[in-house]
Amino acid sequence: MQFAHILIVCQGNICRSPMAEYFLKKIRPDLQIVSAGIMGLIEHGADDKAMISMQQEDIDLQNHKSQKLNLALIKNADLILVMSTDQKQYIEKTWPFAKGKVFRLGHWRDIDIVDPYQQNQAVFNETCRLIKYCVDDWKNAI
Repeated sequence: MQFAHILIVCQGNICRSPMAEYFLKKIRPDLQIVSAGIMGLIEHGADDKAMISMQQEDIDLQNHKSQKLNLALIKNADLILVMSTDQKQYIEKTWPFAKGKVFRLGHWRDIDIVDPYQQNQAVFNETCRLIKYCVDDWKNAI
């Protein structure tokens, strides 16, 4: 299956989904990749600790602006990557037509990626590392 538009979703769109978005953009700059949050803050920058974690990967999140998940984003996406089973279920319940195109970012490892929000830098660094591995797992599928 060919994916041109990928949507990455987390809770607030300031930590996990921007990290995954920018890792995926680095691997697949030819695709349209965006991120959003279920409880998305609007027009907020990435969390400072997320920015530090990503700087260690030579990726700059400075231009990230958060957005709230909405119908248009769901409709436009060919593939939706979420951080947890709960988020997958929420999207599929709220927008039933999305079933079949929603997967956990940690699908290939059978894991959820826990929210590092308000945790220390070490937790953000570990989350960033895990997201990078999970994004790499998707390389051959997209």
